[in-house]
Amino acid sequence: MRNKILWSDETKIEIFGLNTKLHVWRKPGTIPTVKHGGGSIMLWGGFSVAGTRRLVRIEGKMNGAKYKEILDENLLQSLRLG
Repeated sequence: MRNKILWSDETKIEIFGLNTKLHVWRKPGTIPTVKHGGGSIMLWGGFSVAGTRRLVRIEGKMNGAKYKEILDENLLQSLRLG
């Protein structure tokens, strides 16, 4: 039965550092700066017992309509791969 299942998931990957708060001690009067600019990307992927399927970069903000669009455009193609 599990050979017929296709899972999908999405994840956010931080380009510089982790998605957590960081506490830093600074001398009084020091101006904080950003050295690397930060940023992240969102990815959606499909996978099954047979292996990985499509991997898609998510542009813009993720919401219900965007998720449905990703499934409409990529889920069927992922099923055909396996």
